[in-house]
Amino acid sequence: MSRPILDVKDVPSPLQFITLSLQHLFAMFGATILVPYLVGLSPAIALISSGLGTIAFLIVTKWQVPAYLGSSFAFIAPVIAAKAGGGPGAAMIGTFLAGLVYGTVALIIKRAGYQWIIKLLPPIVTGPIIIVIGLSLSGTAVGMAMNNPEGEYSLLHFSAALVTLAATVVFSIYGKGMLKMVPILLGIIIGYLYSLAVGLVDLAPVREAKFFEMPDFIFPFVHYDIKLTLDLVLLMVPVALVTLSEHIGHQLVLGKVVGRDYIKEPGLHRSIMGDGLGTMISGLMGGPPKTTYGENIGVLAITRVYSVYVLLGAAIAATLFGFIGKVTALIGSIPTPVMGGVSILLFGIIASSGLRMLVDSNIDFGNNRNLVISSVILVIGIGGAFIKVSEQFEIHGMALAALIGVLLNLILPDGKKEAEAAQPVSKSI
Repeated sequence: MSRPILDVKDVPSPLQFITLSLQHLFAMFGATILVPYLVGLSPAIALISSGLGTIAFLIVTKWQVPAYLGSSFAFIAPVIAAKAGGGPGAAMIGTFLAGLVYGTVALIIKRAGYQWIIKLLPPIVTGPIIIVIGLSLSGTAVGMAMNNPEGEYSLLHFSAALVTLAATVVFSIYGKGMLKMVPILLGIIIGYLYSLAVGLVDLAPVREAKFFEMPDFIFPFVHYDIKLTLDLVLLMVPVALVTLSEHIGHQLVLGKVVGRDYIKEPGLHRSIMGDGLGTMISGLMGGPPKTTYGENIGVLAITRVYSVYVLLGAAIAATLFGFIGKVTALIGSIPTPVMGGVSILLFGIIASSGLRMLVDSNIDFGNNRNLVISSVILVIGIGGAFIKVSEQFEIHGMALAALIGVLLNLILPDGKKEAEAAQPVSKSI
């Protein structure tokens, strides 16, 4: 691993604290507020709940895991279905229920230990899964970069993405001192200024927004009554179980980036519990389910700034900005292609981390067993294969790839180990 500029417990200077925190805020902002837009919830509450959820995550993980919790895309369809069947209250009950599932799994892992997970997820399985996590999002990043708001190809929009990407790469490679620490933030700023110059930025919402705006919170017993139904359980619980594999994949990527074994310390049970607690907090105030964010892991990998205080700063800023209409509107005015240009690099770095894991683990692809496992995981995960059991439950993409990868690893014989076991043991004379 490259030597970090700021390690996990290092305290940044005031200027570093502000700029680095804003960088993480901008990295997650687009995707975090996109989810509530798609499901019909308040983007401001999504922002506030992401900040409070991240703070809860940092506390639960004993200030050892520099991760940010944003809105989960995996729950878009279930939340829409829950809202259609029982209104926003049903969606919030389902969100809270998903958090409870995470908490239950965390308690099981705490009692049973984490070793069984390590056996289920060796590098030949986790490496390709991490690659899938990054590359499965590549279509999203490219679509954000190339298309106009109507979803059609636009060279003008694509040019904004390319300018953003180029600026980010230049500052990441050639930047010195503070400039090298905030390439994502600088790339977004330059991309924004270019977009403003070519007419892609609409500042009308910023002018119309109030400085202070109280978000439309949705509280239990105030805005809805608690009613748990079997349909709601079948809608949310299976998705929560599936997204656990995404969480584990993110922790493996993060551990590889930062140079620590987060599965062992502070423990997978703590990170899962923190993720679940963040989701429950979100459900109690009207926000979407939460998940650790690949965009922010990408920021860590690029900048080599791992300080949890920076993530804390981003969480505090997100919480405060949720109440400041002008700021929320200004950040919301960042054109989608600008975020797409940054995402091309961030998602690609996640995939590259999976490749690095395979290289560092000395995986032998001359062994057909390893070749089969990795090939199946990559094609199923990136290709978007899915198994649909019912209207409420389906396993798709990365989750299905992870499940099949684990099964193949358990079923296929390891010829190398069998050969070693078959050789006679020499006795010393």
